[in-house]
Amino acid sequence: MTGLSGPALRLTVLVGENDRWHHRPLYSEIVHRARAAGLAGASVFRGIEGFGASSLVHTARLLSLSEDLPVAVVIVDTEERVRGFLPQLDGLVAEGLVVLDPCEVVRYVGRGGSAAEPREGSGE
Repeated sequence: MTGLSGPALRLTVLVGENDRWHHRPLYSEIVHRARAAGLAGASVFRGIEGFGASSLVHTARLLSLSEDLPVAVVIVDTEERVRGFLPQLDGLVAEGLVVLDPCEVVRYVGRGGSAAEPREGSGE
């Protein structure tokens, strides 16, 4: 992916930290599939508190520790590429929330300082 700028689509997948796909964390499987699909990038954010469709509150507060905190996987790329990736989530996300938001990419630069191809093993 080179030179991503302008209108884009942000995909946010909200799942639980303990959700698994074949013994692997679900968030990790989503990130690796996004990379294999050639998407511009993906990041995982761990929440400190939240609830979903079950209305059960998961929190990191000391008095009520939870081992299943909320996790958000955020992916940004062109609308066409993000929508093309959505079918891969159908079999993965059994419980959770998948959200699409239009956004604008202002800057997309790798560690080398230029808008270049993501490098092998760089996490970008």
